[in-house]
Amino acid sequence: MENLIITGYNLRVEDVVNVARHGQKVELHPDARKRILECRAMLEKKLVAHEIMYGVNTGIGEFSEVVLNDDQIRDFQRYLIYNHAAGIGDPAPVEVVRASMLGRINVHAHGNSGNRLEITETLVEMLNRGVTPYVCQKGSVGASGDLAPMSQIALLLLGEGRAYYNGELLDGAEAMRRAGITVPGLEARDGLAAINGSNMLTAMSALWLYDANKWLKQAEIAAAMSLEALKANMKPYNPLLHELRGFKGAVRSAKAICRCIEGGDLFEGRLKSKVQDAYSMRSTPQVIGAAHDMLAYAKEQVEIELNGVGDNPVFVPEKNLTLTGANFQGTPVCVPMDMAGACITMVSVMSERRMNRLNNPALSVGLPDFLTRGAGMFSGMMLSQYTADTLIVEQRILSTPASIQSIPAAADQEDFVSMGMNTSIKNNQILDNAYGILGIEFMAAAQALDFRKDEYKFGKGTQTAKDVIRKYVEFLDIDRPLYPDHTRMKELVKSCEILDAVEKAVGSLG
Repeated sequence: MENLIITGYNLRVEDVVNVARHGQKVELHPDARKRILECRAMLEKKLVAHEIMYGVNTGIGEFSEVVLNDDQIRDFQRYLIYNHAAGIGDPAPVEVVRASMLGRINVHAHGNSGNRLEITETLVEMLNRGVTPYVCQKGSVGASGDLAPMSQIALLLLGEGRAYYNGELLDGAEAMRRAGITVPGLEARDGLAAINGSNMLTAMSALWLYDANKWLKQAEIAAAMSLEALKANMKPYNPLLHELRGFKGAVRSAKAICRCIEGGDLFEGRLKSKVQDAYSMRSTPQVIGAAHDMLAYAKEQVEIELNGVGDNPVFVPEKNLTLTGANFQGTPVCVPMDMAGACITMVSVMSERRMNRLNNPALSVGLPDFLTRGAGMFSGMMLSQYTADTLIVEQRILSTPASIQSIPAAADQEDFVSMGMNTSIKNNQILDNAYGILGIEFMAAAQALDFRKDEYKFGKGTQTAKDVIRKYVEFLDIDRPLYPDHTRMKELVKSCEILDAVEKAVGSLG
């Protein structure tokens, strides 16, 4: 894999995944290096001239009116990092920390942050040599940026804190020594330039969007399986119907579901169906499509943030300007991400409704009660629905927007914050539950299709998905403890093995 060239302007969600998860190395574009040097030169001239600059020669937050003398300026950056490294609890995953560092490097590449080049180059070396700071996931309010977690990253720039290196958690200085990275220390502006943006919540959002898109494609595969098992009327899936309305996501979803069932008797019109099915069967493209559209918008916003100047103050060398404001505010990211998380909950609710129809003898078009031949003695997949339901209730609770939950802090100087880190954390929990819910629909649909297999031929994508499922979960002939199957199915959905097999068989689902 070639190095990713950091310019400040062209970072994509897929690049974040490649660097954070797959170890792609990065390097600064020469123009980015030049811009960083030019900005630093301007800042140093202003320091010599004793120009007042927030967070450089003043305190921060409520202390922004306190002017520092020359002797205090350097030490202030150290204490700034110390007092902001105030998170709590379990560490963020390594991939999240790596993604956050990548985002910060891309901010610096604009040449508007005023830090020394050595600071950015050290972050690059840490990524490339596998030094990942230990960062508590909780503690950020999403403005002024993700100060608490980013400060734990910045501790490594002082040779302090802790970091993972070659799978071992070490003192920061030792991790840097083993990796052969020189500790740059912090001079005027360096500390604030390392932390003053919503980089962690944006990093978590980028990784989440990549995974959520793959989950939505699997939701379409599961829907196709359930539709075939329930002998659905497929006229509502004609892409022309959705083109007439105009929503891109619905068109995409209808095409994906049709692609999964192509080649089967249902798609070819050889089976008798109802004139009109229930909403959970006929409005799937509109619902999953709305989620696709929301995720697409959220991705646009996340990529704007990944490539923007999220910092305060912001320096503009070509105009000799220092601008103060709130470009650290996480709201532009967490508002669409709140809705994106709610959309995953919404699609999960519809998945459970189809699973209910597979289970319920009054709705299943002749399938055995609760998908078992021995109803009464056996309960089949009755309790699987209970499990899906409890996961959905948790999702619903988590789908309350974090972006409306601001609590003032810093003596009301920071009196409105985004709470975007809470959005990112709860979205991960929503998606984790979604893997389990969809796994249960997959399991029920495979069970139902096994009851139908002698009646008619299934679509190529549907058959492929069922074959993958049967590698991990056997047909439920007589009752057995289902928790291993549920957990195995959750992990199977998370692995995307079903998606990969189906797309190999029928082509891309979008």
